[in-house]
Amino acid sequence: MLSRAMKRSLSIVGAGRVGRTLGKRLQHLGWRIGAVVTRSVATSRIAVREIGAGKPYSRLVPEIFNSNLILLATPDGAIGRVADALAKFDQTKLRGKIVLHTSGALDRTVLAPLARRGASTGSIHPMQTFTGRGVPNLEKVVFAIEGARSAAILARKIALSLGGVPVTISSRDKPAYHAAGALVAGHGLGLIEAATRVLLRLGFSRRDALRALLPLMRQMLDNFERLGPQESWTGPVSRGDFATVAKHTKALRRHPREFEDAYAALALLAGRVLSNNSAVASKQLKHALRKSRGGKR
Repeated sequence: MLSRAMKRSLSIVGAGRVGRTLGKRLQHLGWRIGAVVTRSVATSRIAVREIGAGKPYSRLVPEIFNSNLILLATPDGAIGRVADALAKFDQTKLRGKIVLHTSGALDRTVLAPLARRGASTGSIHPMQTFTGRGVPNLEKVVFAIEGARSAAILARKIALSLGGVPVTISSRDKPAYHAAGALVAGHGLGLIEAATRVLLRLGFSRRDALRALLPLMRQMLDNFERLGPQESWTGPVSRGDFATVAKHTKALRRHPREFEDAYAALALLAGRVLSNNSAVASKQLKHALRKSRGGKR
């Protein structure tokens, strides 16, 4: 389908946290890095330095098409604009190219202008957090893959070469897939920070609060992995101790409203997904929560 040299050449548009990480890992695996495009000369030079190869640009240039694979690692809101802009270059430059974006929520339809001009389009998204500090471990990380045949095949090979686990999902399922990751990585972070602030208000130092909460969370995750969800479930909701649930929600009223609301929502969610009789658990929880609020809401 493609020459061996062209299969392993890569241009990156949007070399932020994800783009730099993937570029650096692929460069170490022998990929030739071509154009590296960011919004400014300074950031593109930094990206090239961190990747270890490539030529920096602060705008879209024809040199992007010198690589067989074009990776769009921009924020989601910019992918469509970048695709439109690339499609305005000489149409022949896109024929036979593979274009992948790294959005977790979007599918390949956002790259339709490029597909109409002969590119094979798709997406590759590692289910991992990227802070910009250090290179995250991609071993055994799930990579969601979707797209046209040639794009999906190459995305799968890339995931495997990085030590990841490629999982093919349908285009329509991308938002739900990404929501699952956000529940854990994004909302889970908000959850532990909220718990930390509850302890801070009680007089804990941040260091002691983390000493209390992190082992608890780590053990919960270890139990979940080893024993499964039901066997790992602890706490008042798991025991049907709804009087304690009511006390918890009352205590959280000393904090911003979101604390109590989040506790109630999470209790109901746990009852729904962890209880052997979710209908009964939900009914009892709602009654306890209404009672704790004086019958309001």
